[in-house]
Amino acid sequence: MFEHFFQCPYCWETISMLLDSSVTKQTYVEDCEVCCNPIQLSPIFFDSELTGFEALNIEQ
Repeated sequence: MFEHFFQCPYCWETISMLLDSSVTKQTYVEDCEVCCNPIQLSPIFFDSELTGFEALNIEQ
């Protein structure tokens, strides 16, 4: 597991999430631990190193 810090696209607070580095490319939804809004996360790993990351708000 890989801990990554980023800003929530809703409340702009810095939050951290554990990402699974064994999957090279994935997209999933997690709630912000501060404001509870859903965030679409898209991490990309290469050789167990984070090479790309996107955190997008989901228009409700």
